[in-house]
Amino acid sequence: MKLDIDSYKEIIDTLTRNKSRSFLTGFGIFWGVFMLIILIGGGQGLKEQLAKNFEGFATNSMMIFSNKTTIAYDGFRKGREWTMTDDDIYRLRHQVPELETITPMVFAGSRTIVYADKKSTGSIKGVKHDYKDVQSPKLYYGRYINEVDEKKERHVCIIGKKIYQELFASGTDPCGQRIKVGNVYYQIIGVDFNNGGMNIGSNPTETITIPFSLCRKQNNYGKSIHILAMTGRDNVKMSSVTPKIRNIIAHVHRISPEDEAAISAFNCEVMFSVIDSLFAGVNFLIWLIGIGTILAGAIGVSNIMMVTVKERTTEIGIRRAIGATPRMILTPIPSEGLVLTAIAGMGGILFGVLILQMFEMASTTDGIVETHFQVPFWTALSAAFILSSLGMLAGLAPAFRAMNIKPVDAMREE
Repeated sequence: MKLDIDSYKEIIDTLTRNKSRSFLTGFGIFWGVFMLIILIGGGQGLKEQLAKNFEGFATNSMMIFSNKTTIAYDGFRKGREWTMTDDDIYRLRHQVPELETITPMVFAGSRTIVYADKKSTGSIKGVKHDYKDVQSPKLYYGRYINEVDEKKERHVCIIGKKIYQELFASGTDPCGQRIKVGNVYYQIIGVDFNNGGMNIGSNPTETITIPFSLCRKQNNYGKSIHILAMTGRDNVKMSSVTPKIRNIIAHVHRISPEDEAAISAFNCEVMFSVIDSLFAGVNFLIWLIGIGTILAGAIGVSNIMMVTVKERTTEIGIRRAIGATPRMILTPIPSEGLVLTAIAGMGGILFGVLILQMFEMASTTDGIVETHFQVPFWTALSAAFILSSLGMLAGLAPAFRAMNIKPVDAMREE
């Protein structure tokens, strides 16, 4: 479709001839596109916020907890307390080849933390170096615990975000500094900015992570393990090996195989699957609402173009009488719909992106964007294509009506 300068001037003149009508029609398109962008960006942000509850966790990870038994079994009454041990790790590694990582955790409760004249509180967690394969740390400073730290039982620690903010000035690297946790001094080797909402033993922002061997020795835990964290190998579904894991542990500790409450399993794989399924439906609903709103706006554009053609019946008839071809009559009308739709639609996209950017800036702390309210590039491109198509289609019916106007009928209406 080729348009010269005069054609563009004619299109703009037609649209500005009745400003109120053009504005209200364009506003329908603007609002539909704006709502589509906000819904898509907001949906992405909401999904990210929900996923933050499992921030850092491997999608095929699982946690095993020990609880009191709820079923009497093998001569033992229900309500018996028991704990997992190092032997359970050995058995699972040899009897469940589907598992890739099996790492223990222990906890030592809440402690007062002191640095210079500042105080904070946090919970102690003991982990091994391979725990990062289950839950990746978000290290803002420093490094993670390594094998040497474990073997030598070094008094080193990684502090959570909230503890760092309460003890140190923003922008200060605390690595190498010594803090007093309870009655014991530790050297800080890292700062974990993980904000995960899922608390494994303690809130990650208020956690002091120390070597597993040191934590167990300081608290006289012997061979006891509080939680076993594990990941599956590629293409292994953790839900398929959970019964096998439970049976192995239950058999050794003389627990009823049916007592699932005594051997609790938290499967992250299931939670990730639920989130993905939920937002697949949400995204479909968002597009359905957005496209429906834009389509309603396009119908409004088509109706206005119909009214415009009706008002210009005499003008079109005169043009036909002096030799205007059908193409010369047909071209400007869909172009008017395209221009109106494009201007209003791009305005809706830009305004929507601006609002989402403001939401993103509001969720930024310490220079880190907590939640991204963004519209994917291909989504924006698809929206632009749909807009262009609807703009052209909105003008087709009025254009064909204009082509069918006969000069004699136009003069008679005059």
